Amino acid sequence: MGDHTMTDPNADPNADPNADPNADPAAGPGALPGLDWPHVYRAGSTEAPVLLMLHGTGGNEQEIVNLADALDPDATVLAPRGRVTEGGMLRWFRRLAEGVFDVDDVVRRSGELAGFIAWARQRYDLSEPRLIAVGFSNGANIALATALLHPEAVDRVIAFSGMFPLDDREVSTDLPRTSALLLSGRADPMAPLASAIRVAGALTARGAQVDHEPRDGGHGITATDVAAARAWLARPAQTGA
Repeated sequence: MGDHTMTDPNADPNADPNADPNADPAAGPGALPGLDWPHVYRAGSTEAPVLLMLHGTGGNEQEIVNLADALDPDATVLAPRGRVTEGGMLRWFRRLAEGVFDVDDVVRRSGELAGFIAWARQRYDLSEPRLIAVGFSNGANIALATALLHPEAVDRVIAFSGMFPLDDREVSTDLPRTSALLLSGRADPMAPLASAIRVAGALTARGAQVDHEPRDGGHGITATDVAAARAWLARPAQTGA
């Protein structure tokens, strides 16, 4: 196993991830994302899943790898960097206020992430292993949005301290192959339990299998959350085809 880190410190975090850096700018959009999207790739066991690790606000693609190690040290790790900044902190999409998301930007960024996943599957020959999106806070929100809008890209999600990311936007996808584990704090002021319940309901209504495990406490990842995620990952249904 080895690490493959594509991280350009001079990369524009708001650059179009669907642009081919070698393409003619006049050629228009639609090319696969290039290596200008900073990310960490670490090959793992062929028997283990691919963990798509999505950091929270203020995190980055390097530190979220520690969570992957706690969940499954044998997994292949794919950890892209959020491409929006707020007060110097990396995020996955814009927000208008605490807990108030720019839903148009959520939709756009989830489409970009789906494009990155397609590119990474081709670039790293990940056509066979099951890909499971694992996100914390803002990373959980983009994982959930992508699962709701682009199930062809993400159909397995572990969401730590996530919430419903689409406000009143209609979701028309069918999700019979999707499963999600939601881990949330009953006293979370940043991702209220009611919003986690709402996203569980939205997924279930579209046919997804959802496990929601609320716990005492607030925003964050606890040892009990990690244990629950490890147990969920160990189910054959999460790693099989």
